[in-house]
Amino acid sequence: MGRVLNLMAFVIFATTLFMRSVDPVIPQIAQDLKVTTTTAAMLSTGFTLPYALVQPVLGALADMFSKTRLIALCMLIVGVATLACGLATNFETLMALRVVAGATAGGVFPIALAVAGDRVPVQQRQVAIGRLLFAAMSGNLLGASGAGVVGDIFGWRAVFFFTGAIDLVALAVAIPGFRNMGEKPGRFDLSTLIPNYRAIFSNPMAKYCFGAVFIEAVFLFGVFPYMAGLLRTDGVERSSVAGVVLAGFGIGGVIYTFLVAWLLANVGEHRLMGIQVHVTELAPTARGSATAAHSMFFFLGQAAGPVVYGIGLKSIGVNAVLLVGAVALAVTGWVCALQMRRQTRAI
Repeated sequence: MGRVLNLMAFVIFATTLFMRSVDPVIPQIAQDLKVTTTTAAMLSTGFTLPYALVQPVLGALADMFSKTRLIALCMLIVGVATLACGLATNFETLMALRVVAGATAGGVFPIALAVAGDRVPVQQRQVAIGRLLFAAMSGNLLGASGAGVVGDIFGWRAVFFFTGAIDLVALAVAIPGFRNMGEKPGRFDLSTLIPNYRAIFSNPMAKYCFGAVFIEAVFLFGVFPYMAGLLRTDGVERSSVAGVVLAGFGIGGVIYTFLVAWLLANVGEHRLMGIQVHVTELAPTARGSATAAHSMFFFLGQAAGPVVYGIGLKSIGVNAVLLVGAVALAVTGWVCALQMRRQTRAI
């Protein structure tokens, strides 16, 4: 079990490096490709929207076929597409390549969670998922901060070259580990698609699990693509500074993963909120589909977030829109925690 978790954590780390790596260099891209900063910020939506929309298909394919083979194929495509982003000569081409990268990146992290769910008992799953989240947050942390430094030194194109190359190197290292896992491939059977998703959404916790991550993504991540531009209005020109600011979120996530076992023992699951664990149990026979649906709502929120913040920044200003986001996040957490407590009492 430990070897599988380490391998999944390695894959997640390598493929989350590019999740927020574009945000610090948005102003550079806008200037070089002659578009507005608001338009360039839509590169985040161009990545996250297709990431979200392909989840039902990729999740079903993961349950039908081999999860590890699907991860490997997606890593190959996303690596090549990311390298190609560095060669784009206009914004339209760059956006199209980001769409391809986003669609295929959707077959890595959520499916890796499903692999862990298949092999880790539910009593140990919160800690196991915490380890995978540590890998994801570390990737986000180094991706954002590293992209800012690389962008300042070598330019925005080098960010894509670095992250794409790292993804392909990680794939080469991971393939032998995938083979040694001995995963038995399933068979192509579309008749399971609708019943699997019906089982997932018939669970009363589904609307809370999926709704919570959607709102979280809108109001927490939506401001990230604008961070470098907001800093520039205050006279901070360096992309590396924006990267460090964005990396602050990753640092918080890393701290959480170190404390998760202690928090579970001393705070309790309901006060802590264990949404990912509940997702893996919505429909145990369709775990790949469940984690994919979870990821779909999360990235739909990330796709909508830049649009919401773009409207909010123009209409009510930065302070007001951030306050609205903070209140929305607090209320969502409170409502979901109450529902989880009621669900446990009913059982």
